[in-house]
Amino acid sequence: MIRLLLICALMALSIAPAMAGSFAGTSAGGTSAGSSASSGSTSGDDKVVLQARDDAASFVASKGRIRGAQLEAALRELRERKPDARQASDMQLAQAILAL
Repeated sequence: MIRLLLICALMALSIAPAMAGSFAGTSAGGTSAGSSASSGSTSGDDKVVLQARDDAASFVASKGRIRGAQLEAALRELRERKPDARQASDMQLAQAILAL
């Protein structure tokens, strides 16, 4: 449980600028294209993780039976960037993605 909290905290810290840019774009009534354009400082890695939220929700809700391509890409990205993520299960990482 502590490991999951640590992963969530690390991911939240690394993705906070991306989330701020995304929320700013959508709260003004922008489309998804507008919000992605407004978050120009967001790295492609952060976007991969944020875009996997729907797939992560499906994965968690189906108890791991539904595995979308965006979730697979995000899991791969997280494990490459975060040493702690390598030890976490797919379910733990999917839940951490949802917590963002």
